[in-house]
Amino acid sequence: MTDFSVKIKGFIFNLDGVIVDTAKYHYKAWLKLADEMGVEFPPEQHEQLRSLSRMESLEKILEWGGLYMTEAEKLHWADVKNNWYQGLIANMTPDEVFPGVLSFLDEVRQYGGKTALSSASRNARTVLESTQIDTCFDVVLDGAAARKPKPHPDCFLMAASALGLAPAECIVFDDAVLGVQAARDGGFHIVGVGKPDDLPDAELVIPGFDGLSLSEVMEMMRLIPLSMVAS
Repeated sequence: MTDFSVKIKGFIFNLDGVIVDTAKYHYKAWLKLADEMGVEFPPEQHEQLRSLSRMESLEKILEWGGLYMTEAEKLHWADVKNNWYQGLIANMTPDEVFPGVLSFLDEVRQYGGKTALSSASRNARTVLESTQIDTCFDVVLDGAAARKPKPHPDCFLMAASALGLAPAECIVFDDAVLGVQAARDGGFHIVGVGKPDDLPDAELVIPGFDGLSLSEVMEMMRLIPLSMVAS
C-alpha cells in the first residue's frame, strides 16, 4: 500500500559506487602501497575496505601483512597513499559518471527535490569537480565533516539537517552494507545500489541509474506519487 503520510523531498547520495567508480583508483593506490610494504593485496581484500576510513583501511592492510607501525608511521603512509590517489582522481573526466546518474539528478531537480552528497572521502569535492558534477548537489558533505563512521547514521543525519529535512522525508542511495544499515538506523528510506543478495536490508535495490526514472523508484518503494508532492 502506498505511504501517503510523508512527502519525499530529499535525495542523499553516497559517492563511490553510486555516482562514480573511484574504487578502482583507491585500489591502485592501496596496491602500490601494499607492494611497497611487501604485502599481497588481491581485489577481494580491497572489497573489505569499503566504507572504512583511510586509517582503518591501512590498519587492515597491516593486519593482513602481519606488520606493525607506530602512529607516526601510519600517518605518513596514509598521506603517501592519499597523494597517489589524488593524482589519479585529478585526471577523472565527466564520462566516468555512471550511466543514468545525470538524467536522474535532473529529474530530481525538475520534481523539486533537494539533493545532497554524503561521502566519507576527504577527496569527494575533487572528484565532483573533475567530473564536472559539483553543481548537481545542494549540499556536499565530505570526510572533513566531523561525524561518527558508518554504520552510525551521522553522515546521513547531517545531510538531512543541512537540507532542512527530517530523515523520513529523504531517500538515501548507498552501495554498501554499512551504508544501508546507517540509513535504516537513522530513519531514512534506503535504496541499495548493487545486487539484491549483497544488500538484503535495503527497501529497494537497483543495479544502477541507467534507464531508471525517479517516478519508477517512488512507485517501487510505494511512496507518494510525484504529482502529490509540493515543491
